[in-house]
Amino acid sequence: MPLIDPPLLLSSLKNSQRLLGVDYGEKSIGLALSDTRRKIASSYKTLEGKGVKRDANNIINAMEEMECGGIVIGFPLHMNGTEGERCKITRGLVHVLLLLNDCPVLLWDERLSTKAVEGVMLSGDLSRKKRKKSIDKMAAAYILQGALDALSYYEQPGAN
Repeated sequence: MPLIDPPLLLSSLKNSQRLLGVDYGEKSIGLALSDTRRKIASSYKTLEGKGVKRDANNIINAMEEMECGGIVIGFPLHMNGTEGERCKITRGLVHVLLLLNDCPVLLWDERLSTKAVEGVMLSGDLSRKKRKKSIDKMAAAYILQGALDALSYYEQPGAN
């Protein structure tokens, strides 16, 4: 079962294990990595979407290659907080991931992540071609950074 409790995620990781951030889309999958102190997220790469089973295998391969101890997956809630079809698809991916590797998974609210990243890219005057090439992995970094910022609260002495 995916871990949706941040303190539980933290307790399942070894001291210097990274987290892998995932922005899961039908056509492409953005990946991001945390540093070993789990303070900073960096965009890593973009994978081509090839169907849930192959996508899950590719994500697990990246996780193992980069020695990550867990995964943070963007959870595409509607603006009103309800779940839609994309949430079902994401839950299906998580199910397959957990069949392949019983790693901790944190579902993280990704509302407006792509819009935020796109805004930064536009303000940086990146061409459409450069934006298209980078947006998914940068959205994954944005999602992962949000989770890392929240997780840092639970690492503080006296935090619940």
